[in-house]
Amino acid sequence: MTRPATIPAAPETWAIGDLQGCLDSLLELEARLPHDARLWLTGDIVNRGPRSLDSLRWAMAQGERLVTVLGNHDLHLLAVAAGIRKAHRTDTLDDILAAPDRDVLIDWVRSRPLAHFEQGWLMVHAGVLPQWSVQRTLALAEEVRAMMAGPRWMDFLREMYGNQPARWSDSLTGHDRLRVIVNALTRLRFCTADGEMEFATKEGVGGAPEGHYPWFEVPGRATAGAPIVFGHWSALGLIDRPDLLAIDTGCLWGRQLTAVRLADRATIQVQCPQGLAPW
Repeated sequence: MTRPATIPAAPETWAIGDLQGCLDSLLELEARLPHDARLWLTGDIVNRGPRSLDSLRWAMAQGERLVTVLGNHDLHLLAVAAGIRKAHRTDTLDDILAAPDRDVLIDWVRSRPLAHFEQGWLMVHAGVLPQWSVQRTLALAEEVRAMMAGPRWMDFLREMYGNQPARWSDSLTGHDRLRVIVNALTRLRFCTADGEMEFATKEGVGGAPEGHYPWFEVPGRATAGAPIVFGHWSALGLIDRPDLLAIDTGCLWGRQLTAVRLADRATIQVQCPQGLAPW
């Protein structure tokens, strides 16, 4: 009698919050996960923590096991490497910029997406504007990825920075259009009900400026009901609710690095040494 073949279980998928060069904490966390686990990183692999170069090499070496989206610090690395932005006092990018494999690493970073959708989950670094559905978000993120992976990526980086336009419109074109997409997906915390973004406030939910909401609290947002996992906003701490996972829990600031299994919200955290004094 022939027994039916056993179908192997699919690898677990674990989402991990902002790393920012804190590789030792990540390796401690990884040791507590299944060896074949798929890893989703919410962006900001590098910068301000002690091991930015090692973190980037580790991420690249994971191959298809790892999915990451671009965060604002990853984009800052690209801009500094291209000579478009000056390094900040607290940056820890010099090892990457001087590395013999610098060009390979930079090309890998600039080919990463700004949004990823799989298993019913949407992952972004920061937020999603209330007008955008999941499919719209993915399509707009792809516009930026295509530009960043193409030959004119430096041209766009020269125009990427700035807070205007602060509101999405389907009529936007060129660099203005791409800038709004980047700002929403990599910088957004608060916005108005009609999606006008505000970038100055970094406090938690209770610090919303008058007339503004945390992006995920906007009434009637188009992604409501679709679970979203994101990082960027360490002041929130861990938020776990049916339609949302906020998992930047401040590893850089001496708090925790968090991993959440997407299938059932099982959570693992490791305590991190303080890599930078809180702002």
